[in-house]
Amino acid sequence: MSVVSSLFPSFLSMHLNWDFLDPISLRGLSCFLHIFLLITLFISWLSQKFVHSHDQSQKGSFRNAKVSYYKAAFLGSLCLAGFNLVLCFLNNFYWYTNGWSDEKLITFADLCLKTFSWVAVSVYLHTRVSNPGESNYPIVVRIWWIVFLCFSSYCVVIDFLYYKKHQSLSTLFWVADIFSAAMGLFFCVVGFLGRNGGEESDSLVQEPLLNGNAISDSRVPSGEESVTPFANASFWSILIFSWMSPLISLGHNKALDLKDIPQLAGRDSVRGAFPILEDKLSSERGDSSKVTSFMLMMGLFSTAWKEVLLSGLFALICTLASYVGPYLIETFVQYLNGQRHFDHEGYVLVAVFFFAKLAECLSQRHATFRVQQVGFRARSALVEKIYNKGLTLSFESRQEQTSGEIINLMAVDAERVSDCGWYVHEPWIIFIQVGLALVLLYRNLGLASIATFIATVIVMLLNFPIGRLQEEFQGELMKSKDKRMKVTSEVLRNMRILKLQAWEMKFLSKIQQLRDTEEGWLRKYLYSWAMTSFVFATSPTIVSVITFGACFLLGVPLESGKILSALATFKILQEPIYTLPDTISTIVQTKVSLDRIASFLSLADLPPDAVQKLPVGSSSLAIEIIDGNFTWDLLAPRPCLRDINIKVSHGMRVAICGTVGSGKSSLLSCVLGEMPKLSGTIKLCGTKAYVAQSPWIQSGTIEENILFGKEMEREKYDRVLDACSLKKDLEILSCGDQTLIGERGINLSGGQKQRIQIARALYHDADIYLFDDPFSAVDAHTGTHLFNECILGFLLNKTVVYVTHQVEFLPAADLILVMKDGEVTQAGKYDDILKSGSDFMELVGAHKTALSMLDSIEGDSTTIIQDASSVESTENLGTKEENKGDGDAKTGDIAGSKGQLVQEEEREKGKVGFPVYWNYMTTAYGGALVPFVLLSQILFQVLQIGSNYWMAWATPVSEDDAPQVSGSTLLIVYASLAITSCIFSLSRTLFLATAGYKTSTILFNRMHFSIFRAPMSFFDSTPSGRILNRASTDQSAVDLRMSFQIGSVANVTIQLLGVVAVMSQVAWQVFIIFIPVISISIWLQQFYISSARELSRLIGVTKAPVIQHFSETISGSSTIRSFDQEPRFKDTSMTLIDAHSRPIFHNAAAMEWFCVRIDALSLITFTLSLLFWVSVPEGTIDPSAAGLAVTYGLNLNVIQFMAVWFICNMENKIISVERIFQYMGIPSEPPLVIESNRPDVHWPSQGQVDLHDLQVRYAPHLPLVLRGLTCTFLGGKKTGIVGRTGSGKSTLIQTLFRMVEPVGGEIKIDGINISSIGLHDLRSRLSIIPQDPTMFEGTVRNNLDPLNEYNDEQIWEALDKCQLGDEVRKKEGKLDSAVSENGENWSVGQRQLVCLGRVLLKKSKVLVLDEATASVDTATDNMIQQTLRQHFNDSTVITIAHRITSVLDSDMVLLLDQGLIQEYDSPSNLLENNTSDFAKLVAEYSMRSTSS
Repeated sequence: MSVVSSLFPSFLSMHLNWDFLDPISLRGLSCFLHIFLLITLFISWLSQKFVHSHDQSQKGSFRNAKVSYYKAAFLGSLCLAGFNLVLCFLNNFYWYTNGWSDEKLITFADLCLKTFSWVAVSVYLHTRVSNPGESNYPIVVRIWWIVFLCFSSYCVVIDFLYYKKHQSLSTLFWVADIFSAAMGLFFCVVGFLGRNGGEESDSLVQEPLLNGNAISDSRVPSGEESVTPFANASFWSILIFSWMSPLISLGHNKALDLKDIPQLAGRDSVRGAFPILEDKLSSERGDSSKVTSFMLMMGLFSTAWKEVLLSGLFALICTLASYVGPYLIETFVQYLNGQRHFDHEGYVLVAVFFFAKLAECLSQRHATFRVQQVGFRARSALVEKIYNKGLTLSFESRQEQTSGEIINLMAVDAERVSDCGWYVHEPWIIFIQVGLALVLLYRNLGLASIATFIATVIVMLLNFPIGRLQEEFQGELMKSKDKRMKVTSEVLRNMRILKLQAWEMKFLSKIQQLRDTEEGWLRKYLYSWAMTSFVFATSPTIVSVITFGACFLLGVPLESGKILSALATFKILQEPIYTLPDTISTIVQTKVSLDRIASFLSLADLPPDAVQKLPVGSSSLAIEIIDGNFTWDLLAPRPCLRDINIKVSHGMRVAICGTVGSGKSSLLSCVLGEMPKLSGTIKLCGTKAYVAQSPWIQSGTIEENILFGKEMEREKYDRVLDACSLKKDLEILSCGDQTLIGERGINLSGGQKQRIQIARALYHDADIYLFDDPFSAVDAHTGTHLFNECILGFLLNKTVVYVTHQVEFLPAADLILVMKDGEVTQAGKYDDILKSGSDFMELVGAHKTALSMLDSIEGDSTTIIQDASSVESTENLGTKEENKGDGDAKTGDIAGSKGQLVQEEEREKGKVGFPVYWNYMTTAYGGALVPFVLLSQILFQVLQIGSNYWMAWATPVSEDDAPQVSGSTLLIVYASLAITSCIFSLSRTLFLATAGYKTSTILFNRMHFSIFRAPMSFFDSTPSGRILNRASTDQSAVDLRMSFQIGSVANVTIQLLGVVAVMSQVAWQVFIIFIPVISISIWLQQFYISSARELSRLIGVTKAPVIQHFSETISGSSTIRSFDQEPRFKDTSMTLIDAHSRPIFHNAAAMEWFCVRIDALSLITFTLSLLFWVSVPEGTIDPSAAGLAVTYGLNLNVIQFMAVWFICNMENKIISVERIFQYMGIPSEPPLVIESNRPDVHWPSQGQVDLHDLQVRYAPHLPLVLRGLTCTFLGGKKTGIVGRTGSGKSTLIQTLFRMVEPVGGEIKIDGINISSIGLHDLRSRLSIIPQDPTMFEGTVRNNLDPLNEYNDEQIWEALDKCQLGDEVRKKEGKLDSAVSENGENWSVGQRQLVCLGRVLLKKSKVLVLDEATASVDTATDNMIQQTLRQHFNDSTVITIAHRITSVLDSDMVLLLDQGLIQEYDSPSNLLENNTSDFAKLVAEYSMRSTSS
């Protein structure tokens, strides 16, 4: 402004009379016009700001009123501003040549004002046209365009007349006026078209390059419904990635959601890529089932061969273009030194520099994008292939691969193969890079280039042992991580039992021990990475010292031009030196991952011919097994099922009964084709439906679980709900059948899950139904209702095979199969087999023994039965009786409106706050290492610049000039500076590695401690996939990348400042260029990062559903196959994979969109600097200094891009830290131990439990579940708790263990309020046998005694007491025999007996049985009851049971109804009163049982 303020007085003094035929006078008039424009725009902007402030809430809905050709007008304004800026600099350059003058000052002021004015017009357009309801260009802008056209045209005419009169006129005037007139005409045309077409235009093509809002027009599809613009983009749009502009603009105006991201097209979608991979593998392997890694590699290549070849071409162009700059540096230095070979040589050099850098930048961007495209296609196709394989794995194959290991193939190995895409061309590009470098160096340094080659090879070889170590450390790190994740996954699945048993901290320590091993490898890996980074950063320095030393020894003359050319070449050599070992390491890792995936894909599938499926109606038999022999263990000495011969006609009801472990469930498995067949034939005629013993419920709504892929038929749907007693349950729920079910049905009780499973089977309307003891999980009344309504009613004409432990359901069967020790020992109708064998008699006898307790009421049974017949079910699914999950405090806040337990994963939106960065950086040592990292980097950069400047200054420009210093001094000083800089580089990387390791360790410990101390409601409402994502993906990002990412931001920022300093010190005017360029770069970064941040978050959020769906599929694969639902699940998997790929694809494209624009700014800066240096008079600047500036300037685009890219990448990666911090802030349970109030070591000694006005609810907004219970459970006595489903039985038990905290009242055990002591002091003194028996992967010993508190003798004693001793002794490893994942190699009944063994070892004074005998037959139930009576005769035993006989021998019975105590007395007293509810329950059970 000082120039402008001094300009006008001078101008006015010279031109008091305006001469409108003088071009100089017109420049002055132009200044006043543009100043007037700036003032007008400012006033208009202010007025609009106030007038439209009330419309801000509507921003984002302007899409209908979008002005036509806005993009063209916006870009035209920016183009005109840039044009005037260039002319301004050229005018400035002439000052150096011819000095100052008033005319040049006027012209300079005019050009400056034009630049600012057109930038202001661009900003004004951006703000005004983006406003809602704006349907035309602002009137101010349209008037200005007309005035500008008229004035510019007038200036062109005056220029012509002036030239004709004086025969001379500055070229600057001609160019400026003609271009301005053309642009004025363009703006007027745009303004006219925009005025007429604005309201009709809503094409995506007319979205602004850097602007856009949410699309609300109903005519325009949402992103989720449209295909990515990349599929139909023009050549120009693809070249500069402008097809991404609408999405980035949208992301700038609002936080992107998945629905905003367009669908992928063609082979970029897994639906396009996977069939190609599948076809290629099928043709390669032929009839063989074996898949090799080579087959996989060729299959993946076939999905993206065009992109591979295209990216290779781009990589080659980029490599060739990158060497043009170093090749021309010496010529450029000599030109500045006065050696001119032809006219305008300097401008030709600038043009060659420009086009070479342009080709390099564009080819690099497209090569990078294409290799990423190759990578994520490979990942998508591999993940889907792994998913499909998981659906078809045979049982023996499942034993070889746990679900955790299979998930790792999907989450880790497929990702690693995807990452290999980055290196697909490196093996051959590296040799071209090194070869070109050596040729260039030989041209400049002669034989000294041999030393360069040797030094390069040495540095590369130095990388190899470090790379091998790094690879070894990473391999071990991955193995240890796999083990940790496997245990973590198992712990999360079984967190409820861990908390009930007070084992969670023991298992946390187990995970911590695994993490300690992992941390050992992590520490080694990080320090090896630090060494690799050190070699990468210092390799140009090391090679240059050796090369220049060789030049000194060989007597090669060193000139500044040759040295600078060599330094630029060394900088390019840095990439292959670093990349070759990394490439080899990546290829090896990818080979390992491909081998692992190929090995998995080669596993045996379920044989498709295991079951012969006959056409419907082709046979009179629905099921036929002839001479069947089946086994789960192919190495076992004898089959699990032997000599099975069964014929089941259509419409028959077949019951299967037998003791625990007799093979009942296995028989159903062989009918389904799930059990390996040794011999025999299985024939099935008709469709089938299966209800598993352990309910498999999918995450989703209740309706989705029941429909299971079928179309909604409302009448049939309602009939199914009635038959399964679900109508009343759904009425209670705020969302009805749209209620979301948590992972594994976590927010439902066992009975509720089972009834939904049965409803699913009924709705499927199959021909054959297989039920695996589904009635044991519900109470007596509900069980009778289900049997009568479903088996005898809904499925009256269907073929039904049902396993049951309840003898009362057997008489209704047309055929009963009695199983014992893997054989069908008896078969026939109830009355027939009752007389013909002992096995069935044993079962019936056990049942009659249990019923003998009812003898005392036989005389009154008729009356009681009549009363009982009027009792209706009062099941309430929604009252949270066993709805364990809804107590989540977090979901409680939102459930009031949404009514859902499981919510969409929470993700932060907007910019990551500075506190996240600050907390991360200060986690380790309070941030003490941060200043040392910064200081080391600054000193490294200063010394690097100093050493290069020394070489440029001390060497002569040409052979004729004398050197400044001697050769030895030159080399010693350079080597000293270079080696010192290397020391600081090493210290920086070591400090970073140390800080990163310490920080990741602390964050891991804090997050896991927070998770394990979280209340059970957190696990009920949070799918384990979300937690595993934090423990796996996010923790890996913090472990391996985060510290180096933040360090890289500091590093590259300091480098950029160094480049600016070097280029500006040659001529200070160059610094002026950097001001607008850096400003625009920062603005671009802010514009881009909004979208990039949300895309990165969406990548993290969409990954968990892929893993969760796969995990659910693996656990429910038998159910899915039984319903023939594989195609639907595969389709869902593809949808989820594409949902994950969409943000990945567009995130990669957004990055290249950003890079192209940053490269363009860097190229403008570099080119303008070159133009300035070649335009100044000879001798004005030092050629050596200018050559050094060019050397640094060649990397300006890379450094400027890296600076912004690292900042953006850091913002993306810091999201992992943010997500970990989220889980570090989970509300915690009460203290585990309260030191000031610890109970006596022998507490409880009596076991008396007192309830006083106990009130419990699961969340503040929910009603009370227990509504003021007051009673006493006497010490040493047995108390049975009964009631309909939903009455509050399980809630009472949860409150006793403080899984849920009471909101009123208290519970005292032996006089101590349990809320006043620590959780572990409470839970460790109580014992429980849960409804869902849990076993952990490991050994029998570890499952019985996880805390290692008992010796072998005590463990064997407990096993014998629970009738498992003989079974364990048969196993080869005895107590150390293996237990597979989830205890799958043990039957459900045997798992329940293991739980009994645990409490027998513990011998607590208070024992709780939560429907503990639901999964065992009556005989085993009697045995368990007898064992408990014998060994817990002086303990307080609290029993919840569906079998009335399990509580009849209790001392007291508590009957709950809707959270209130209905009755509490001894069984005999309650039974004496025929009107009591308990008497009615017993009568109902008696009626059902005696009918058999």
